[in-house]
Amino acid sequence: MSNATATLPQPLCDLGMIMPTVAEAKQLDEQGYVILPGIMSADTRRRIGTRLDELEGQVPVVDDLKNFQVEAGTARFANLIDQGPLFDQVWCNPRVLGCAWQVFQREFKQSSLNAREPKAGQGHQPLHADWGARDPSRPFEVVNSLWLIDGYQSDNGATRLVPGTHLLPGGPRDAMTDPAAAHPDEIIVLAPAGSVVVYNAHCWHGGTINRSGARRRVVHSYYTARENAQQQDQRRWLSAETKARLNEAQRWLLDV
Repeated sequence: MSNATATLPQPLCDLGMIMPTVAEAKQLDEQGYVILPGIMSADTRRRIGTRLDELEGQVPVVDDLKNFQVEAGTARFANLIDQGPLFDQVWCNPRVLGCAWQVFQREFKQSSLNAREPKAGQGHQPLHADWGARDPSRPFEVVNSLWLIDGYQSDNGATRLVPGTHLLPGGPRDAMTDPAAAHPDEIIVLAPAGSVVVYNAHCWHGGTINRSGARRRVVHSYYTARENAQQQDQRRWLSAETKARLNEAQRWLLDV
């Protein structure tokens, strides 16, 4: 798949977008995911982790659409773009934007910025794709990036993923009797804290049980093709204060 820069939108250039290496692009195209190590410094992880821990004490009301997902046994937070410039380095990261372009090959936008942490004995999810059943005649619609505040270990609820399934027709329910069960080709994504896992969100994936009870805080920076609705309507929910501090390219990426 081409990653030529001639047709890149100017706002992505202004944000310093960095295209993936040949090896990273090949893995994204064929396997549907890539691990970018060492993206976050220890200080950045500490600051973001501290902020997430503070937010956990501020339980959102269920009908607050800014916090659109409620999941038993997990701490979940949404609308993190409104939590200040600390999070700008996440959703505007040049390397992640380059990986997203590799998948989309057309204009895209930020869809949502949220976080998830499964608690001890919790967190298992059925395999799913973030855009429903795959239609091979259609271009890709969604990309996600997982920012590992804590490392992904085999027993702390790391994401499981079935490589290559972004290329298949249908979805997990078309191929499996029980999408909550293990898939013979699934992998548990293992990566140290500070890494970012970027994946084509048509790939079948899901959380696993946090058997050890160790911390597993992850920020999700989720993107969608420009023509699609956002998971969280930024025009509706972004505060005036946040809009005022953003530059033109950032506002373009948020579609506000």
